[in-house]
Amino acid sequence: MAFNGIWHRAQPVFSLPAALDRDWLQWLEADAAARASAERSRASMKELKQPGFATRAIHVGQEADPVTGSIGVPIYPTSTYLQDELGRNKGYEYSRVSNPTRTRLEENLAALEGGSSSRVFASGMAAINALCTRFQTGDHVLCSNDLYGGVPRLFNQVLTNCGLEFTYVNTSDTAAVKRALRSTTRMLYVESPTNPLMVLSDIRALSQVCRTKGVELVVDNTFMSPYFQQPIALGADLVVHSTTKFLNGHSDGLGGVIVCTTTEQAEQFAFIQKTAGAILSPFECWLVLRGVKTLAVRMEQHDKNGRIVADFLSKHKKIKKVYYPGLACHPQHTLAQRQMTGFGAMITFESGALSNAKKFLKKIRLCALGESLGGVETLISHPATMTHAALGEKGRAQIGITAGMVRISVGIEDVCDILADLDQALAAIP
Repeated sequence: MAFNGIWHRAQPVFSLPAALDRDWLQWLEADAAARASAERSRASMKELKQPGFATRAIHVGQEADPVTGSIGVPIYPTSTYLQDELGRNKGYEYSRVSNPTRTRLEENLAALEGGSSSRVFASGMAAINALCTRFQTGDHVLCSNDLYGGVPRLFNQVLTNCGLEFTYVNTSDTAAVKRALRSTTRMLYVESPTNPLMVLSDIRALSQVCRTKGVELVVDNTFMSPYFQQPIALGADLVVHSTTKFLNGHSDGLGGVIVCTTTEQAEQFAFIQKTAGAILSPFECWLVLRGVKTLAVRMEQHDKNGRIVADFLSKHKKIKKVYYPGLACHPQHTLAQRQMTGFGAMITFESGALSNAKKFLKKIRLCALGESLGGVETLISHPATMTHAALGEKGRAQIGITAGMVRISVGIEDVCDILADLDQALAAIP
């Protein structure tokens, strides 16, 4: 029921007819009861001991709206909030600082990764940039040498101008990491598996090295998602994702997240959100919340299809080599079995030459040639000309990325249809 005039929750500014006054009071009581019920629901969820992953994905931060009972988290497309008086508000002042939809997503993603809190950003790269804005001139960051191409582009072409130093090492070699650490090293940044060579790092072993040196271990968990890998449980200090990928799962929104393990980290990244402003919009927060609800079932199907496709490719006469941790021939297959609960959907294979890759990619029909990964549809990319073009030919050669490599993000379509499409496209390779 709507009325014209200015309202204060305790008492109307002007008097109402008795019937309307009763309606107003009943609405207030119902609203208060709904909020109290929601708070009890939140408290009850927090008291549950180790609820399953799918339960957390569907319920933590995704509680029904306390006012309307809406099962879906509301989108709050507001820039500012009504304040009760100077210095007093309902927990929100300005949406660059915080937003109720964003709060829900940050609660959800922290629960999935086993962190104490999380902070979301406008893209995965915005999240990675936020990691480094805490550092000062002369600070050193040690990184995996086989990263998504946009990361070294940011590090080498932008952040070095701010006086930060970056070096790259094969982080699957723990001894090499130990040798590369400096007295000025502040962070070890690791992808596991790496993009696109699917190299794994022993996260637990690296965490032990970092702890002895007082270095922060950050793991990009985008490829595996929290469903198949839990870096914080293995000793990581921070976890980063491009939420654009498996967390969202529908190729319809950009985003990034940093999952924290301490209050100090959470406060630092909240300050960066507020100050730099690279925050995730309420609508895109809602997209990720929507996607996360089906993360468990999607990842199971991605993994099931991924194993079948990898096996098919490994036996195909046109394929020179397949990079997939789920294959027994992968050099780190044992480590994959130990630190991951599934092998996922990311596969890279060697076609032998750029001309072969072009012929294959021109023939695909069901599978989609495009940037990105982690969507419900099968996506195929060419690292040398797409995700890792910025490294240059020499840079790619140094880490083993060839012009004939093709990367597949296996979707959740019927796997027989994926195989049929790949088979007919591979027939184009001489």
